[in-house]
Amino acid sequence: MTGPAPSPRHPSLRRRLLLGILLPVALFIGFNTFSLYRQTLASLNTAYDRTLLASAKSISEQLDVQGYDDAAQLRATVPYSALEAFEADNQSQMFYRVSSLQGELVSGFADLPFWHGQIPMRPPYAALVDFYDERFRDRDVRVAVLLQPVASPTGRAMAVIQVAETLEVRETLALQILRNTLLRQAALIAVIALTVAVVVQRAIHPVRQLSLQLQGRKEGDLSPIAAPSTPRELQPLIDATNEVMQRLRHLLRHQKRFVRDASHQLRTPLAVLKTQVQSALRGDVEPAQALHEISDTVDRATQLANQMLALAKVEQLRQQSTPPAARLDEILRAVALEISPLVAQRDLDFGIHTEPAQVRAHEWMLRELSRNLLHNAVRHAPQGSELTVDLRTDTHHLALTISDHGPGIDDELASRLFQPFSAGDVRTGSGLGLAICHEIVQALGGTIALANRTAGGRVTGLDAVVRLPLAAPSADSADGAHAAQSAA
Repeated sequence: MTGPAPSPRHPSLRRRLLLGILLPVALFIGFNTFSLYRQTLASLNTAYDRTLLASAKSISEQLDVQGYDDAAQLRATVPYSALEAFEADNQSQMFYRVSSLQGELVSGFADLPFWHGQIPMRPPYAALVDFYDERFRDRDVRVAVLLQPVASPTGRAMAVIQVAETLEVRETLALQILRNTLLRQAALIAVIALTVAVVVQRAIHPVRQLSLQLQGRKEGDLSPIAAPSTPRELQPLIDATNEVMQRLRHLLRHQKRFVRDASHQLRTPLAVLKTQVQSALRGDVEPAQALHEISDTVDRATQLANQMLALAKVEQLRQQSTPPAARLDEILRAVALEISPLVAQRDLDFGIHTEPAQVRAHEWMLRELSRNLLHNAVRHAPQGSELTVDLRTDTHHLALTISDHGPGIDDELASRLFQPFSAGDVRTGSGLGLAICHEIVQALGGTIALANRTAGGRVTGLDAVVRLPLAAPSADSADGAHAAQSAA
């Protein structure tokens, strides 16, 4: 026999907060590192390109020319050692080539490819210079091209000066900058992670304290949670928990009261029933009389049990979601038709007037409310007297008035008549009918009252008045009412 399946493990609040904070920060730092590296690399290239331009200008100072234009002959006396001053840390190598505008080699490395590009419209420096990347002797190089006019007393021409540098220094420095940047950013992420962990630990400390407080409670302790120092973000959760506990306390209190009342109230008719059965078995009474008494006792016990179950059902329906709207006027007329034999038996002059009234309530509750009120009125109305039912509505409420011509009630009984088992005459009722009505009306947000009618200083009858809020009319019901009026 296998036990219950373990509940799935959900990510902790601490882990969610860490991921929610560190992931965006890490992504931003990664993007920022990449951008910073690109900017640093661009600045590095600009600095080294400036060095290449200085090398080209240094070579241009060593040029001479004989002849003019197409007949000009360029001469260069530039030894390669003159470029060693521009080589950085002996890591990179520099190459140069001096050519005429037509590409004829004047000096330098003949295998360095001649430049076939063009000068930018807006060069970065105040010179006719262009920079480009090239592959030379199986090595990547950066090349600066300078178009330099050369003039002398005996000639004039345009020289093309190319200076190339291998990329070891640039790559080494760029990698060093990248490593340093990554180390600093990693340290920043570590500091942020540590800070977030500490802050989250302190932030969820009230949650752990609240959990320990609830775990340390005794079984059945549903008192409200007292947490005055709890952060505001947790207050809605505590309020909702206290509200649930209040409902549980109410349900538990109602359950205990139901069990107590059931055990107390059913004990009496069962004891009476047992006594009647024993008396019949001994022959103390006639069999017909004994069966008649037993039947009366069973009827009272059945009525008591049904009313107690109805009282418990009211509380059950109170906890459910908002019910659909129901027509109290239709339910009232249906219940009046059901009890018509009782009305006829007591020869009552019965009158009923209703107006359309929709109430947001379970149909069972409205039916039980109507049945108990009418039964109570019929039972207390004198033989052959008048009994009227009047249902009227205003803008937001309905008023149900059931009027009989009975003896009314005294003030002492009126103060406790809506309490369970407070019947005016224990021989004719269990004392639960009006208690059920009171619970139903309270669940529906209304009021119920019993008032004596007087004339000439004496009581002429009793009015049971129920006021309930009307249900807001929906679009469907409005359309149906309009269609009914049109059909009429």
